[in-house]
Amino acid sequence: MQFTAEQIAELLEGVVDGDPQVLVNDLAKIEEARGGTLTFLSNPKYTEYIYGTKATIAIVAKDFAPARALPKTLTLIRVADPRMAFTQLLERNYQLQYEKKGIEQPSFVSPKAKVGKNVYIGAFCYVGDHVELGDGVKVFPNCFIGDGTRIGDGARIHAGVKVYHQTVIGARCVIHSGAVIGSDGFGFVPDAHGVYEKMPQVGNVVLEDDVEVGANTTIDRATIGSTVIRQGTKLDNLIQVGHNAEIGKHNVIVAQTGIAGSSVVGNHNQIGGQVGIAGHLTIGDRVRIAAQSGIGTDLADGRTVQGSPAFDKGPYDRSYVVFRKLPELLKRIDQLEKEVAELRERKGA
Repeated sequence: MQFTAEQIAELLEGVVDGDPQVLVNDLAKIEEARGGTLTFLSNPKYTEYIYGTKATIAIVAKDFAPARALPKTLTLIRVADPRMAFTQLLERNYQLQYEKKGIEQPSFVSPKAKVGKNVYIGAFCYVGDHVELGDGVKVFPNCFIGDGTRIGDGARIHAGVKVYHQTVIGARCVIHSGAVIGSDGFGFVPDAHGVYEKMPQVGNVVLEDDVEVGANTTIDRATIGSTVIRQGTKLDNLIQVGHNAEIGKHNVIVAQTGIAGSSVVGNHNQIGGQVGIAGHLTIGDRVRIAAQSGIGTDLADGRTVQGSPAFDKGPYDRSYVVFRKLPELLKRIDQLEKEVAELRERKGA
């Protein structure tokens, strides 16, 4: 899509300095810009690039004063904060990529499903019985949406996602490719002969509003009740959430973390990559867990931990200094033992 400098300035509440009708159709970094693109200048160390840029439009600060002549083909849009303005355009450009509507063929949408306004369902999708898709939901190609699933307004389900039956996905959630929501929890019971029998998993998964789930992440359905991810939490790629786990509001959890069944994670936590959280634990609020930590006990509010098994980061750092010196300390101990033995021999003589 093409936009004029005038249209962009109106969106950004800026002022055009140049041709208001000049057109652009793409965004670019100032040092890589070409004709027909829009760029921005906010960091002073990039100022030199604006005098030779091939961009058609550049967003600059209101008080930007060129030290020498600018390219004749360049139009400026003056704004209060160039970086923030460019961020707005990036967001708008991102949204435009997903402004698809309608149902592509071949796909299957059950006649018993309820589909809201301005919904997009890509080719080769399956939408089961009694599914409810809110207004503006985007379901990209090759997705499976199981029976009885409810997806809230403005949610986006990327290509290849599998959503099992009875899942609840809130408004504006984003589920990235390859994620599996609602697969069976890992529940098996050994019989008298040690043979494992599967325990039926009859619960579901609930994602509250504004949750984001990364690519190839899996969230297991509850044995009974619900596995819950609360409002605003962001899950990275390749995360495993076990059955009946509950993750609170506005957490960020980094790739390859595993949260075992029935554990409860509070609000506003930061959990690093490859963290393992054992089952039936309680993690408080505003906890920070460093990457590759193993959590085997409850963690109170506000703690920062590291290690496996994890403990408070301050003692961990001091312990790690000692750990690295262990080979040197062992040599010193061996030397001291030899010296002590020699002293004993002399005393005995």
